[in-house]
Amino acid sequence: MINAAGICFHKAAKVYWFDPAGLELRRGEKVIVETASGQEMAEVKIPLTEVSEEGLSLPLKPVLRRANPEDQRKVNENKLKEQQAFRTGLEKIRQFELPMKLIFVECAFDRSRMVFHFSAENRVDFRELAKELARTLHCRVELHQIGVRDETKLIGGLGTCGKELCCATFLTEFEPVGIKMAKEQDLSLNPQKISGVCGRLMCCLAFEYACYKEAKQRLPRVGSKVTTFRGVGKVMEIDVPKEELVIELEEGGRVRIKATEVKPAEGCEACPRHKESANDAD
Repeated sequence: MINAAGICFHKAAKVYWFDPAGLELRRGEKVIVETASGQEMAEVKIPLTEVSEEGLSLPLKPVLRRANPEDQRKVNENKLKEQQAFRTGLEKIRQFELPMKLIFVECAFDRSRMVFHFSAENRVDFRELAKELARTLHCRVELHQIGVRDETKLIGGLGTCGKELCCATFLTEFEPVGIKMAKEQDLSLNPQKISGVCGRLMCCLAFEYACYKEAKQRLPRVGSKVTTFRGVGKVMEIDVPKEELVIELEEGGRVRIKATEVKPAEGCEACPRHKESANDAD
């Protein structure tokens, strides 16, 4: 175990571990750190803590100092340079007639390089564009093609829930999201209802997937027969969050009941998982 501080370079971005170099850092502080690409300003997300050396690239890069007013002034000037470089980038893209969409320009803290983030449907040969931008801006230029999910994360916006996008507020990494997650949660498979503003499946489909999957392993399946206090019936609906069942009784009528208050009907083979959980309870 080693002492390290968790540092983040952008909002809702991945946390990297740095050597605090004896500094007593607090969450939210701005600091200047040494990276492989030079000095950068970043924010402390996790104060001094012990972390496992496994998976870390040792020795850790150091935190050089707390950011001072001069550093903040320099960052503000860099933001103005980014805006100017963005306009220059748009002009040069039109000049070279390249099928790409410029999303964001990032200026290094020491102004030694600029990174142009763009999206495109296919791979783009931007070598001549990079040379022209470097000549115009008098610094090293990098062009980075990003996907639609990264584009949405950078731009931000509101989701169908009315809140800020998860990717732009707290998700540090994208996890695989599949249609199976929507099916497991009994959601509509209409693409318009389960897709985010990026056009891909919503990241939030993964939030409760594990809970639904675990719960459905304990609950009887739709169509299985169970015994209730009102007699034998067939499971018609399952409310997973509340763990309630809608039962259609053989004697007529329906009843809504907690899953813990039913038992598998004699001879029912449609819900072996429910039988196992019931036997364990007995």
